[in-house]
Amino acid sequence: MSQDKLIKLVSKGDAKGVGKGDVYYVRFNNKNKKDPSKKLSLKKYNSKTRTHLDYTQKK
Repeated sequence: MSQDKLIKLVSKGDAKGVGKGDVYYVRFNNKNKKDPSKKLSLKKYNSKTRTHLDYTQKK
C-alpha cells in the first residue's frame, strides 16, 4: 500500500474508557470525504470491547 494515502484512525474507547487508543489504518480518498475541513470519523470493530466504536482521524 502507498504510505501517502494511509490515514490513522484512533479509538476514543467506550463509556468506561476500555479500548481507548486502538488503531486502524485505512486508505484515504478525497472524493469520499464530504467536508475537507473536518476529520474523518468511522465506526469500526474493536476486538478488546467486542463492539463497534467511533474512530477518528489522527495525524
